[in-house]
Amino acid sequence: MAVDAACTDDGFTSAGAARVLRAACRTAGLDERGAELVRFGENALFRLASVPVVVRIARGKEWLFTARKEVATARWLAAEGFSAARIMEDIEQPLLVEGHPVTFWHLIVEGDRKATYGELGGILRDLHCLTVPAGLALPSFDPFSKQELRIDRAPIPEDDRVFLRKRWAELRDQFEELSFETPKGPVHGDAHVQNLMVDDQGQVILIDFEAFCFDHPEWDLMVTATEHHSLGWQTDEQYADFVRAYGRDLYDWPGYDTLRRLQEFGMTTWLMQNVREDERTAAEYRRRISALRNDDAPRDWRPW
Repeated sequence: MAVDAACTDDGFTSAGAARVLRAACRTAGLDERGAELVRFGENALFRLASVPVVVRIARGKEWLFTARKEVATARWLAAEGFSAARIMEDIEQPLLVEGHPVTFWHLIVEGDRKATYGELGGILRDLHCLTVPAGLALPSFDPFSKQELRIDRAPIPEDDRVFLRKRWAELRDQFEELSFETPKGPVHGDAHVQNLMVDDQGQVILIDFEAFCFDHPEWDLMVTATEHHSLGWQTDEQYADFVRAYGRDLYDWPGYDTLRRLQEFGMTTWLMQNVREDERTAAEYRRRISALRNDDAPRDWRPW
């Protein structure tokens, strides 16, 4: 199993993730030989060659609570019959291996198309109608803790770090003034169309429960609303399909601008973790941080 020596500033490397994978698979009774690293970013994801399983390895032990929440959420959604990623039920998880939480997921065999924005709106509408059981402890949506950790660790210029900390504090103040009119319920927390997969049977499947929480549904609508109204990443027709399927356009809500700024901030801090990966990533980070410094400037950001 050969992997490139990709690295993050917190010392999380693809080679180290491969070592964790080998140990985790031994514990779970799985054969890791021939495993393929399919993503290295916030987590390391490996697809096993021996069985249709994806292994997800988190950056460090501070993500253990999140991994436990993901497993519990997946079990609840499975019990509801909701179309979502499924964990391997015959493995006790999450494992904690060399300080890294590890989870095991059934491989989703992708079909020949991507999910649409109408399908995203529909699956979010269905998700928000579910009732969270009393035994499932979900946190509130937290747009700040992860950002603070990223700002501290990312390999960025110090003047950027100072600016981002100041913006972080400003956004906290704006967040405190938000007034929601909707009841709380299950929220995905990172609800973009890339977190939907369409399998080879044509079923649309919700994935990635890392940010799953119990809060106001606006947090799930802000992603696509920002991508359309601020970044122009969808056509008017695509966004209209999303709004029609869900039944609401967040742009009409007075709190939209605060959520838009929070979303853009998170999109920038997410990307800056990997600026050493290649020049393309570094250039996009520079484009985004420059726009954050001038809130009225056009957003010519690239989808990532």
